[in-house]
Amino acid sequence: MSRLFETMAQGVASWAGRPPAFALALAVVLIWGVTGPVFGFSDTWQLVINTGTTIVTFLMVFLIQNAQNRDASAIQAKLDELVRAIHGARDEFIGLEHLTSDELEQVKRVLERQSGGETPEHQRSIARLMERL
Repeated sequence: MSRLFETMAQGVASWAGRPPAFALALAVVLIWGVTGPVFGFSDTWQLVINTGTTIVTFLMVFLIQNAQNRDASAIQAKLDELVRAIHGARDEFIGLEHLTSDELEQVKRVLERQSGGETPEHQRSIARLMERL
């Protein structure tokens, strides 16, 4: 069941991000808009588009979240492999994504301090970088 969902989610998410999906959605909205006078802009006519868009949005949230989770996991695995493979890299960084937000913030502050993040030279480097942007 899990593999079936992931395969379907990947296919739909991939297709939904392409121009034909946008064209289809646009066509549906245009057809709905053009049929307004035919149905007298009734409550039922409005309910059709509201219900349809709500259902599609609801389902797409899960598909997009699945795709993002899969992408994030793949990127994390690749980064973990780089940390593991590079001589001198600290292996304790593997798995940091499992820390809480507060713990990650604490690690970030320690790393910035260790890299000279609070020195005047570092602050000047950041200022020069910002000027170029």
